[in-house]
Amino acid sequence: MTLLTPDHLRVKEEARAFAAAHIIPRAAEHDRSGEFHPWLLEAASASRIFSMAVPRELGGLDYDALTQALVLEEWGYACAGMGTTLAASVLAQDSVLVAGTEEQKRRFFEPILAGGIGAFGLTEPNAGSDAGSGKSTAIKDGDDYILNGSKCWITNGGFASVFVIYALTDPAKGMKGLSAFIVEKGRPGFTIGTVDHKLGIRSSNTVELLFKDVRIPAANLLGKEGEGMKIAMKTLDMARPAIAALSVGLAQRALDACVEHLHHRYPDPRRQPGQNLQFKLADMRIEIEAARQLLHHTMLLRDAGAPYSVESAMAKTNCADVAMRVTSQAVQLMGSYGYTSELSKYMRDAKIMQIYEGTNQIQRLVISRAVLAPAPAAAQKGGH
Repeated sequence: MTLLTPDHLRVKEEARAFAAAHIIPRAAEHDRSGEFHPWLLEAASASRIFSMAVPRELGGLDYDALTQALVLEEWGYACAGMGTTLAASVLAQDSVLVAGTEEQKRRFFEPILAGGIGAFGLTEPNAGSDAGSGKSTAIKDGDDYILNGSKCWITNGGFASVFVIYALTDPAKGMKGLSAFIVEKGRPGFTIGTVDHKLGIRSSNTVELLFKDVRIPAANLLGKEGEGMKIAMKTLDMARPAIAALSVGLAQRALDACVEHLHHRYPDPRRQPGQNLQFKLADMRIEIEAARQLLHHTMLLRDAGAPYSVESAMAKTNCADVAMRVTSQAVQLMGSYGYTSELSKYMRDAKIMQIYEGTNQIQRLVISRAVLAPAPAAAQKGGH
């Protein structure tokens, strides 16, 4: 088990207390209604938790990667939908951390520090896993770029103050012509389209973004023209463990709910669930703890400045799959009660973990390419 420092433990307990006070009591209500939770942003403003990835010199909390994972696990435990709101805002911030100038960072983080949220716009109707097939364009016009196109399934899109949007500055080059931009809410021609109604994470806001001749100052270009795919891939490496953290929290919540139900069902300590049921609970615990340790290992690599791209894909894939298996098993073990109780929400929420931030199939491609890469010379000679 990862040995957490006193600071890690303090932040984890603060996140748990916040979730218990503000998220858990209203999670089921917002799941039923499918409504967003703007009150949560107000409740979180005192803790400044939405600035947890913002550097300290810019006014943020500057949490390391492991600490961010601990916070997100607690939010995922409380409600994966509301946890997704936090994770998606950090995702947008990560693009600016990867490629932004100091001036761009100050402008982008200002509304976040004031209690707002960000959104990340890469996916398009015909360009999901293949982001290079997008059709949105940002064509240079003097000191501006003219943005046209659309983005879909954008988390936080209807409530974000600031966005990172990816568009083609040179459509003839395909993904090599993709660039990244800061786009502020309220620019003429920038509108919110369809609001998506989802199987799970129903309280998170997911929308279509529409751009019609939106003028963006050249100063809002992140990095250089054509660097969008590189920026996006680095950003997603940083973001995928956030989904892993939500998944671990979600799986832990399902196991805890299952155990609580069994304690009510078997109040007499002399009566215990059958051995088959006990073994299934043990397997659920093993899977959750193994997933948690892979996540922590990945975050420790990132904090150490070591390569972690493959580990990021592994953590996201494994934790999401564990969340799906554990929540499904919990529903199965609890029968009709599981199917009709809040446990069904956990199972519905878990499914998206295998899909967004890069499907688990795409992650397996990343992992398999690393497995099949030519071995180092030492390994070919029998070394390790």
